[in-house]
Amino acid sequence: MDIQLLMTKLLQPLRIVRYSAANALADFRASYTWYSWTFGWLGRMLAQVTFFALLGRLTGSDAQVRFLVIGNAVMTCAVEAMNVIATSTRERRSGTLALLAAAPADFGWVFLGRSLEWPISGAATSLVSLFALGPLLGVSWTAAQVPVVALLVLLASFTTYSVGLFLSVLVIGAPGVRNIVSNTAYLSMMAICGVQVPVGFWPSWLQAVAAVLPLTHALAAVRAVAAGESAASVTLAASAAAVCGAGWLLAAMTAFRFMARRGRGRGAFEFSA
Repeated sequence: MDIQLLMTKLLQPLRIVRYSAANALADFRASYTWYSWTFGWLGRMLAQVTFFALLGRLTGSDAQVRFLVIGNAVMTCAVEAMNVIATSTRERRSGTLALLAAAPADFGWVFLGRSLEWPISGAATSLVSLFALGPLLGVSWTAAQVPVVALLVLLASFTTYSVGLFLSVLVIGAPGVRNIVSNTAYLSMMAICGVQVPVGFWPSWLQAVAAVLPLTHALAAVRAVAAGESAASVTLAASAAAVCGAGWLLAAMTAFRFMARRGRGRGAFEFSA
């Protein structure tokens, strides 16, 4: 009986995430058709990767082109993952935050599943950028590298999603700044995480900031695969990304619990925005 109770408690968060993710899928279907996603969102991101690749060609360096293609292709998943910051405010604007506060489910697990469409879609965008557009811009992959890079892109997308999840707690109480925070977050990552220039380009204090962002390490792992470095180098970078992502997820869950406890205690969850 004790084991059964323990299993129930362990599986409960997975059920919450699953049901919440069903809402995320419904939102995604309402937001995109296959046509609008392919020629709207995906086309925009491919154009962005191409733009930076062409800038790299102006330097006359093939290595610089490869650097920019890989960096910006992986960055596209982070751009999309940051949408969680904006979409998490929907619960407040639609008046359902008070209902969630009355439910016994943990806020953090609900919001974790609520925007899962973004890291999944973001990973798909990055993979198309790397494997379909990449070879056209001079970045080729071997058959053995493809599954490894695919796993690393998923790692980059979901760990960066954890960063966005934490930031979303901060904007739920101030939904008017959701787009400002989202744009600032991904543009900052684009600048300092090794996307456009090596992390070592920046002063030491900015390198320290980059070191706690999972995108920095996940991107380093992808670059290590592309360069044919050892499995140990790839594993080390991927492990650092996973640890950073877990830390941000823990911080997000803690922040959601604090928000829920504070909001319930003050009666601060209204039924309309």
